[in-house]
Amino acid sequence: MLTSYPIDLKNKMHSETLNAENTVTHDVFVFIAAPDSLSILKYNSAIFLKDKFVTSRQFVENKSLLGYSFSEDGNPTLYWFSEQEKSIILIKYYLETKTSRALKFQVPLDEQSIITYYQKDNNFYLLLKYKEKQALTAFVFKNGMAEEKFLDFSSFTFRDRRTQQKTFNQILNENPIEKMDSGEYNPLFNVVAKSKLYTLPNRLILTLDQSLRKTQLFDINLDNLEIKEKTFIQTLGHKNARTSNSFYHENKLYQVNVNPDELLFDIKDYNSGEIVKSFTVSKNDTIRFINSPLLMQVENRKPKDLKKTSKFLKELSSLDAGLSVFKNKKNLFITLGGSGRESKALFINGYNMFDDFMGDFPSAGYYNLDTSYSVFFESVWTKKLEFTQDSHEPLAADKIYNFIDSHKEIFLPNILKLNDYSILGYYDINAKAYIMRKFTDGFN
Repeated sequence: MLTSYPIDLKNKMHSETLNAENTVTHDVFVFIAAPDSLSILKYNSAIFLKDKFVTSRQFVENKSLLGYSFSEDGNPTLYWFSEQEKSIILIKYYLETKTSRALKFQVPLDEQSIITYYQKDNNFYLLLKYKEKQALTAFVFKNGMAEEKFLDFSSFTFRDRRTQQKTFNQILNENPIEKMDSGEYNPLFNVVAKSKLYTLPNRLILTLDQSLRKTQLFDINLDNLEIKEKTFIQTLGHKNARTSNSFYHENKLYQVNVNPDELLFDIKDYNSGEIVKSFTVSKNDTIRFINSPLLMQVENRKPKDLKKTSKFLKELSSLDAGLSVFKNKKNLFITLGGSGRESKALFINGYNMFDDFMGDFPSAGYYNLDTSYSVFFESVWTKKLEFTQDSHEPLAADKIYNFIDSHKEIFLPNILKLNDYSILGYYDINAKAYIMRKFTDGFN
């Protein structure tokens, strides 16, 4: 445990918390928004409390806390959103004078919808999609100013899984964008998305994998608004792919496509498109680049081993495939697999458990169970893309989620990743305090 700050959130169900790092000064901030007050805690890089500011929720009552940015003077700005008013209230908080300044930003939600929002390099970004125009808008909030970036995709050609031509908006409506967390482990249920957004300094990368045959990638320069299209063709197998996907990581594109008989996995150089590594695994092969069993997991139950590659490929080919790439100071970690949902009709001992509640429920004795499940394996590589037999040590994120699952007193958890470790911040409902704990990769 790094620190504990006593605070009594009497109405905790309507409270919010947020952890943040000023990436220039490396000060760590905690924002605790109760229904009638806001507490700002400022810690130095060693997590010693340097300053605090407790103020009212004036102007932002009943508004949700979206995010933050930091000005050049080191003071934070918070972004409070109201869907009803279609606006964001920006409030800059001056810790030296214990004052604040508010501005209102009208979000154009009549003609656009919010895709995502995020922080990068002390700035706050809001990304929207037009309802009619084939375009995105990025708003960059910096030093109290909002700069609008119009990103036009109308000149590009898009095709769906059946190679039918579609508009940009149609593709995104069918395959909503999922933002990947830069520098963090992205779980399998997120990376199976067919449209993924990667956030880089002054740059976005959008990958579209709705086609089984290729990855359509757009490199978006937020300074000059230039959009460059790149196409990465999937390697052909002996049979057509049933499912495919990609993942971008540090100037490499990782691609996978699967059918019941084989798995094809390529690592390609982003700039040249050349294949750096390529693997073909048939259903009768042993997967050589693997550091874990072949696993199948239903809901949150303990994963079970799938003994044969053929069984793994059969299950994976029926799911949405995906892969996640994460790097720490030592190694590169790849998770490859797929996830999906299955609805099954079950019969329980001749008794329909819904009878008491549903009256004339159809097919008495049967009910539909909607179950999520996944299959996957883990692989550990060196940073030079050489396969290693190193054991897959737990990541800080793994330990944080295990800790949350086993501690019922945790409320409003936030995870902040720093250079050498991650911080779990949360409200402890028993201790009536805001707690910050440190977690690191590897075995303790």
